[in-house]
Amino acid sequence: MDETGPKLLSSDEPPPFSVAHAEGSSPFLVTGDHAGRLLPRRLGDLGLPEADLDRHIAWDIGAAGVARALADRLDAFVILQTYSRLAIDCNRSVDAPTSIVTVSEATPVPGNRDLSPSDAASRAREIFWPYHDRIVAELERRRGAGRQTVLIAIHSFTPVFKGVARPWHVGVLYNRDARLARPLLDLLRQEGDLVVGDNQPYAIGDDSDYGIPVHGERRGIPHVELEIRQDLIADPAGQKQWADRLARIFAEIETTLRTQGVL
Repeated sequence: MDETGPKLLSSDEPPPFSVAHAEGSSPFLVTGDHAGRLLPRRLGDLGLPEADLDRHIAWDIGAAGVARALADRLDAFVILQTYSRLAIDCNRSVDAPTSIVTVSEATPVPGNRDLSPSDAASRAREIFWPYHDRIVAELERRRGAGRQTVLIAIHSFTPVFKGVARPWHVGVLYNRDARLARPLLDLLRQEGDLVVGDNQPYAIGDDSDYGIPVHGERRGIPHVELEIRQDLIADPAGQKQWADRLARIFAEIETTLRTQGVL
């Protein structure tokens, strides 16, 4: 990790992540890579109007509320990123071209242009790495205690992308390991009122994602990324409804995994 460069966060600014249910009894570990929309004070507004900072380009609308409520119901460890992905994307490798975007969904981000290596390094050092180091610390703690972990990454997606409506209510994302994705797809489809995407509207890749490939696949633990359409979870009522639904489904999956000897 590059230790050079100016300090990004002042001592009175929020830490780069929040944790709840740190001692939760559940095998599930819930993450929110794009949960927050804050920008470090030093970055100002990155040259963007407030309306753009409310959009999906800045954060996953509703994802934090769903993740927090789901963790409450499951008594699951949950970690949520505080700062906007416009500062640095915590679901991209720091070496990826999309780690710090200069254009997001056709919207230029003036404050990210001509960024010096030291300024980029300070964003990684103070936002990206503390968040992921905390996830690693929890995974290592559980492994040391002989506890099995199931990773759930909560995200959200826009109802319309580049003028094209997206029909899915929820997407189940995975790459090489579908141990968790397959039963989750089946149970979501059995709900009867959902259009469920199988690796839609996105698919996970080593170059396009960080959390699932690094914390899930490399460790060999069951994992899944959930994408929920934002208009369904934009308010607390929608977030509660989805948390209730997912808690019920994941409780059933936990029972199945225990029966199979995975947990």
